Amino acid sequence: MTERPAPTDASSAETTRDGEDIASFAGLLRTVEELDTPDGYKAELIRGKIVVSPWSRLRYKRPMKLLRQQLGAHAPEGHDADTSPFLFVFPHSRRAFGPDLHIADERAFDAEGRHADGEALSLVAELTSVSTRDADWQDKLEVYGRVVPVYLVLDMQAEEITAFWDPSPQGYRSRTTKPFGKPLRIPEPFGFELDTAGLGAG
Repeated sequence: MTERPAPTDASSAETTRDGEDIASFAGLLRTVEELDTPDGYKAELIRGKIVVSPWSRLRYKRPMKLLRQQLGAHAPEGHDADTSPFLFVFPHSRRAFGPDLHIADERAFDAEGRHADGEALSLVAELTSVSTRDADWQDKLEVYGRVVPVYLVLDMQAEEITAFWDPSPQGYRSRTTKPFGKPLRIPEPFGFELDTAGLGAG
């Protein structure tokens, strides 16, 4: 996720004594899908709130392109790498995210509708910004860590890339971090050395 998010409570949301949102996930998702977001913006469900934020900064285009080219060449059969603004849902976590870059089973896009099943993902990558890095490192890490085989966090402020893999009900079991410029092993189902030179946004 990149750039300033603006959280808004769904209009139908109510809270219980322990602060949990009791509006149905389906209702929140419907609200997200019906939002008339400006061109270049995306809406996600993060921590029970609708968060609207811009898609990537212009200077993030180059690192995203480099990532897509390398990862796409090693994607599992039938999986496609893209940076388009698609929403992936995780109903058990009551979340819906639009990753900066995703690799997913192409069959997930055969259905009607405006969102895809998060379980179709084989990899997601998020490029941090100052205002959104907490969500990338915390909320998204927790949710992806139960479902998505590989999660890459490009910390654009620290100029480091971290790979998480081996998801479990408690989250990812493995991780490794490399500074930009050092090769990073991307685990199965990809199984190759990612060239991280050029990932810095400059």
